[in-house]
Amino acid sequence: MIRIAGEDDWEELLEIYAYYVEQTAVTFEYEVPPATEFRERIQRTLRRHPYLISEKDGRITGYAYAGPFKERRAYDWSVETTIYIAKDARGHGIGRELYTALEGALALQNVINLNACIAYPDPEDEYLTKNSVLFHEHMGYCHAGRFHKSGYKFGRWYDIVWLEKCIFSHPDRPSEVMDFCDIRDEYMKFLEN
Repeated sequence: MIRIAGEDDWEELLEIYAYYVEQTAVTFEYEVPPATEFRERIQRTLRRHPYLISEKDGRITGYAYAGPFKERRAYDWSVETTIYIAKDARGHGIGRELYTALEGALALQNVINLNACIAYPDPEDEYLTKNSVLFHEHMGYCHAGRFHKSGYKFGRWYDIVWLEKCIFSHPDRPSEVMDFCDIRDEYMKFLEN
């Protein structure tokens, strides 16, 4: 089941994220954020963009959200997408379900460009594989750029790559981008179908 993140979900979401902070180079954060900061991140995201959860048997198995690509108004039609799947829930199609649902929400908002910034190993190691890049390629994202040795974690340097996907063609005059809170009810109906 895919649903919108709620006030009480932060603990399970933070637990999922903590693994990636402490055991991987998927995120370049060094320390697990405090509970209050993590809750605020979720609330801040939901003001403008979707923050979705995958749930199975009452347990959160993953989450995906969109955030601003850049803060300037001209970037409104572009977002940065993010996804995290519980360590023991990977490989079961949850990522595909979450990203498909996320794209549905972003389409309702009139967003056009989806961008993903992904840590990239050269070569792969015990902290980072190329799985995230392969997943995004499978979801229709294309490579847009690479920055070499941009992040340092666990005593080694990692590149980052940017991937992009357009979910609409670029019209001469795009429709105004709606805040997620303004299309939330319409999106709830979308999720039910």
